[in-house]
Amino acid sequence: MLWILRMAWRDTRGSRTRLTAFLLSMALGVGALVAIRSFTDSLRRTVADESRGLLGADLGWERDGPITPDLQALADSLGGEQAQRITFPSMAIFPRTGGTRLSTVRATRGGYPFYGTIETAPAGAARTYLAREEALVDAALMDAQNARVGDSIQVGDERYRIAGRVLRSTREASLASLVSPRVYVPLDRLDTALVGFGSRVEHERFFKFEGEGSSALALRSADRLRAADVDVNTPASVEQDTGNALGNLDRFLSLAAFVAVLLGGLGVASSVHVFVQSRLETVAVLRCLGAPIRSTVAIYLVQAAGMGLAAGLFGALVAAGAVQLLPGLLAGLLPFEANVGLSVGAVALGVALGVSATVLFALLPLIGLRRVSPLRVLRVTDDAGTRDPLRWAIYALVGLGVFGFAYTQAGRADVAAGYAAGVAAVLGILGLVARGLAWVASRVRRPSWPFALRQGVASLHRPRNQTVLLLVALGLGTFLVATLAVVQSTLAGQVELSGESGRPNLIFFDVQPDQRAGVAASVRTAGLPVIEEVPVVTMRITSIGGTPVATLREDNTRGGEGWALEREYRSTYRDRLTESETLTEGAFTARYAGSGPVPISVAADLVEDLAVALGDTLVWDVSGRPVETVVASFRTVDWRRFGTNFFVVFPAGVLEPAPQQSVILTRAPDDASSARVQSAVVSAYPNVSAFDLSLALSLLDTVFGRVGAVLRFMALLAIATGLVVLIGAVLVSRAQRASETVLFKTLGASSRQVGAMLVAEYALLGILGALVGILLAAAAGWALAEFVFDAPLALPWPVLGIALVAVPALTLATGLLASRGVYNQPPLAVLRGE
Repeated sequence: MLWILRMAWRDTRGSRTRLTAFLLSMALGVGALVAIRSFTDSLRRTVADESRGLLGADLGWERDGPITPDLQALADSLGGEQAQRITFPSMAIFPRTGGTRLSTVRATRGGYPFYGTIETAPAGAARTYLAREEALVDAALMDAQNARVGDSIQVGDERYRIAGRVLRSTREASLASLVSPRVYVPLDRLDTALVGFGSRVEHERFFKFEGEGSSALALRSADRLRAADVDVNTPASVEQDTGNALGNLDRFLSLAAFVAVLLGGLGVASSVHVFVQSRLETVAVLRCLGAPIRSTVAIYLVQAAGMGLAAGLFGALVAAGAVQLLPGLLAGLLPFEANVGLSVGAVALGVALGVSATVLFALLPLIGLRRVSPLRVLRVTDDAGTRDPLRWAIYALVGLGVFGFAYTQAGRADVAAGYAAGVAAVLGILGLVARGLAWVASRVRRPSWPFALRQGVASLHRPRNQTVLLLVALGLGTFLVATLAVVQSTLAGQVELSGESGRPNLIFFDVQPDQRAGVAASVRTAGLPVIEEVPVVTMRITSIGGTPVATLREDNTRGGEGWALEREYRSTYRDRLTESETLTEGAFTARYAGSGPVPISVAADLVEDLAVALGDTLVWDVSGRPVETVVASFRTVDWRRFGTNFFVVFPAGVLEPAPQQSVILTRAPDDASSARVQSAVVSAYPNVSAFDLSLALSLLDTVFGRVGAVLRFMALLAIATGLVVLIGAVLVSRAQRASETVLFKTLGASSRQVGAMLVAEYALLGILGALVGILLAAAAGWALAEFVFDAPLALPWPVLGIALVAVPALTLATGLLASRGVYNQPPLAVLRGE
């Protein structure tokens, strides 16, 4: 064994610099993996240490409806210190600036949070705002409305002095404040009209105990709480839920690192292949001196393991710096901060992965050494004329290795199998496309082409070429970047804001019956049209086919989804279908005839979840009154269209007397007009809320910008690894390229022509890699749009155009930089080296 180690070290002389580049490709993936795992380990430790602070209490209840007398009696029996909070959406008005914004209002009574804190500026405002009957407002909302501490904010008919800006709150990521900014007010001063009939209100109760643990108390009353539709939260459940979310984050980010490791593994296989080809004579000499083939192969296997170990250790050093970047990358996505640092377990995993991946991918070219004949010392022989059956065993071993890593991430064999199969499918498709393009390159050359272009194309399919490896590496990185752009463009396109006349882009909701005329008049006074007034009636299902909902929920054989039975429905009535609806089955009834069950139309999206068919009867609770209905038709609904879409539509002549609210739709030509009419309506009717589609699009761009940073990290990591693999492939094959250069120079080619050949080769590689990635991204985007988002594909042509230019430019610059000096070497020096 000592002899093998000495020989492995000696044989690397003169090649260590050339092998360094491929080590970097492996180290890049290992470093990313170690950094990601260390970061999530740090987050888990934070969650374990601060789970009570994340909940803010020892025990928490959540319920969509008010706390009933029975629940109140149960709460009183638990004792301890208690706090109440109700949460609902409402318009926040800033009188000084005249600005308005739909916000999430949290009205609190008591000392919540009992643990942890709401970080504010100025500090300490969270401890005094309830006693002073003031308000706390999200910093992002105050910045958007140009508000200052000391200004007033109006919610409903109540005005509060702004005591502080909320910088961070318990259990809430800062990104949530962009989507739905928070306003904290005292419950004792709340305008109760905001939480009346039809309002979407979440009621919460929090407990702090001195003695008995919250888990035992929760278990003791679990059945009663479950029957009352109360969700129970404890520090343990918060830790578990947050841990599950972090596990998903870890697996998602680790995918980026593992893709980079796989690309590095492909670089290993290519580099070792070229390296071994240059050592065939050395192997033949060892065979002549009596060295067993097993020992000879072991020399190069030890070399591969040593380089994998070096890559793992270097990757750990890279991770030490990269782990400090992840908190900034994920800023806004997490509800807390963590002190991050390298994790011993993550370093051990990274080093083990570096060694194992390097050895696995090096086995493929190394098994060919078994066929090297001692006669190669005397004459050149073809030792690879027959297929080696052991190669398939190596392929299987590599597949098992990928599956093993996937299993360590997912913890489930089926998920791991899908993970490994997905990776194999993507790489396989890229490999097949790359081979196909190389084959096409061998057929398209024409004598009329310039010499440099002909030779550049020929380099794509010459023996020992790197076309497949580099196209896979570059194509995968481009694919990830382009797919992100396609998905973003497709999702943004789902919210239709057409320039056509009459299409609404501003909606007022929670309009009470006695306010409809006034709100409509305010809209018209602002010079805007009232496009539509839609009534909304709140109801719940009590039975289907004569079977109560409570019984249906316990029937595991029926099918359907529990949420569809338990949810509160907001339905409407009208005598026609809208342009966003298409009748698919049955007949739509415009007006109720006045006898028998009421014929209703159900959205096709709800049919499977509700497990109903045409002719089924449903009984609804409409403000305490049962209404018997029959499913008369199914509709497909274009939920992407901005407007009022409903799961259930009643005919006219049934729900008109029921308690209801209205939605009024209009169209504002610009942001200024939208702001003016919102301010006028909400000032006159504080309970009315408004939703502006242009603001939704802006928020969508912001959210995509934050989340997209994580996705771009994954994609750019793959591209960076591909470029490092390119450098390694060029450096390892410098000797071969030098020999080719000598041949061309001997035949009369100038240095400029040789350089032009390299430019043509790398430019073609970059163009083909970008094309492969973009085409696959378009295909993946179509599949996601068709089967996941149910939306038309929207290709971001400017982004794809930039990728088509940037990837070839990067490839060309990297290839020429790594090839620097090859075409300037004098022929005689290379021939002497031969």
